[in-house]
Amino acid sequence: MFRTIKRFYNAYLSPERDVARRFRQIIGFTPGNLRIFKQAFFHKSTQSDKTYAMQNNERLEFLGDAVLGTVVADYLFQKYPNADEGFLTKMRSKIVKRKSLNKIGDSMGMDMMLNEFNNTRISRSMLGNAVEALVGAVYMEVGYDGTKRFIVRRMLRRFVDIHELETYDDNYKSQLLEHCQKNGQNVSYRLITRYKMDKRDRFKVAVVIDGEKVAIADDFNKKSAEQQASEKALQLLGLITEEDSDED
Repeated sequence: MFRTIKRFYNAYLSPERDVARRFRQIIGFTPGNLRIFKQAFFHKSTQSDKTYAMQNNERLEFLGDAVLGTVVADYLFQKYPNADEGFLTKMRSKIVKRKSLNKIGDSMGMDMMLNEFNNTRISRSMLGNAVEALVGAVYMEVGYDGTKRFIVRRMLRRFVDIHELETYDDNYKSQLLEHCQKNGQNVSYRLITRYKMDKRDRFKVAVVIDGEKVAIADDFNKKSAEQQASEKALQLLGLITEEDSDED
């Protein structure tokens, strides 16, 4: 009852009713806890001021990442009753990876909300972060079942082409290896440096073809850095385009 009253107030009486209605366009309902939905779009790079003196969206991003992975796994499990674990794992990875979430965030108009609550340059990677944080906020508002409906109806069915993903190969390492093998070239990966960022290990990796450094990338996960370096190498070789790149 209290939540219903809060939603009515936010939709029609609150000084922030315009913001509440914009959230409704994205999530399908007027949020009762408006503050936590605003927080979902508040990036840590934004300077704090009196208007938006709130916690950034990293905690909600952490929560949303876990919920999103569970819902997508559940969705795929039901959709493909005869698929093996390997196929389901690959499909889930394709949906929840950063590049896919950036696309979903862009399609959902996340950039408009990020501009609303941040005074910093909006990068493409912030879109995927906001998607996860928004999922976390929805979970806090309506629980698992309501969040599952939101993800399936307003994200997966609208903005993810499941059948296209079935045949899409996003393993850039295997693509690069196959290309090099066909051309009699040797490909390897070299760890350039390992350093600390945000108190975590970060790996800078180079992809080397016939002894020549072709591309470099870094990430908190060594395998992910190798995938990103491979993607850059494929772009430089003209084998894939930069249209869907996560680079800002």
